[in-house]
Amino acid sequence: MTGLDRRGFLAATTLGVVAAGPLAALSARTADASTMVKRPFSPDYGPLAPVKDHTTGLELLKLPRGFEYVTHGWTGDPMTDGRPTPGAHDGMAAFRPSGALKARTKGTGKGHWTVLVRNHELGSLNGAFVDPAYNPTAGGGTTSLIFDTRTGEFLDSWASLGGTVRNCAGGPTPWGSWLSCEETTEINGEYRHGYIFEVPHDGVSSAEPYKEMGRFSHEAVAVDPRTGWVYETEDATPSGFYRFRPKVRGDLSQGGVLEMMTIGSSAYVTYADGTGVTYPEIGWVVIDEPDPCPGETSVVRQGVAKGGASFNRLEGAWYHDGKIYIVSTSGGPIGQGQVFEYDIAENTMRVLFASPNAAVLNNPDNICVSPRGGIVLCEDGSGVEFLHGLTTDGEIFPFAENAVVIPDGGVPGKNVAPGNYTGSEWCGSVFDTNDGGWLFANIQSPGITFAITGPWQDGSL
Repeated sequence: MTGLDRRGFLAATTLGVVAAGPLAALSARTADASTMVKRPFSPDYGPLAPVKDHTTGLELLKLPRGFEYVTHGWTGDPMTDGRPTPGAHDGMAAFRPSGALKARTKGTGKGHWTVLVRNHELGSLNGAFVDPAYNPTAGGGTTSLIFDTRTGEFLDSWASLGGTVRNCAGGPTPWGSWLSCEETTEINGEYRHGYIFEVPHDGVSSAEPYKEMGRFSHEAVAVDPRTGWVYETEDATPSGFYRFRPKVRGDLSQGGVLEMMTIGSSAYVTYADGTGVTYPEIGWVVIDEPDPCPGETSVVRQGVAKGGASFNRLEGAWYHDGKIYIVSTSGGPIGQGQVFEYDIAENTMRVLFASPNAAVLNNPDNICVSPRGGIVLCEDGSGVEFLHGLTTDGEIFPFAENAVVIPDGGVPGKNVAPGNYTGSEWCGSVFDTNDGGWLFANIQSPGITFAITGPWQDGSL
């Protein structure tokens, strides 16, 4: 196959993947495990090599030739609003700036701005880092940033949600906000956690939990732009796949109905299902108490009791072209991960692919898609952590390697302990909202945001 063939684009947006593209090709390959290999490097971009950070001068990543990056928002760095940047960087989304945000912020080149909203998966109870806060003692939440894609600079940053616990992932809405999810069911005094909070991309959240969307170990959400229905994943075992039908499209604060998916007529378990398994009989059951009190039946157990289907640690969720793509990190015949495709209009689902062995894909987590149709897979397994790309003929390759080692004596101007952080997971990968020339991603520990650019057009991303 020629390099040009491998670089063929598929029709996609930053919020989805297409079944006719790389994931379908990967799916076809899983039918014969002998054809499933992980390339040592991209067939187009080439091998990885250490690249210096333009911000610190350290070689923090390994990237293909021609790619470069800047870092920002290290844990403890002062933000524009004067607060220190929280740690445990996680899920993230990119937005075009609103007119109000452009008007209130000084500077030029506003047409090249991208706004990022970033989660912080902190479970500490040392106090909220911004007001208004949901729980004044809880240390999790979100921060927001503005990046200029023309100059390659971070321009602004501020705390945008506080008083929450373990904000892991979430998802963007069609109306320009970020839904930040708590991956916990912790109870701290009078405060129950495990909710979804909405964060405007151009301001600060009211920190009001959307209790009717459920209290459980949330991971990600994907919103159907036609109906405004929100599809939710749960990072637990067993976990359910849920949908929230709001009373008012685009106004989740008005409440709605939470439902859990069923497969067939009984409480089906998907844990061991392999590539190609289809589920034509999909139903939904109402969760009677989406916000259970202590001692009451959990949301997932309520659903299973009514015939709800069980999954093994659902994590990433993305919408595209009438379909929701759902990642099970620990599902599949050997427990190395599954990707499901749910067709909204047809109300059917299938296993798009299940990893045949850890050498191919080791516990996939979230999926990121470029405006060109390229797919980035975040791996949350063991050993050194990678961002993986996917060729259009279904081969996986490492695109970025976490090479973060902080030398003895630390980094000037950074409050980060020396040590080897190469085993820390990648999180929150997303491309900018202009021409997709920048890929943003987080290394959770020591907590760094990367902005990567380069010759994307030369390869599959």
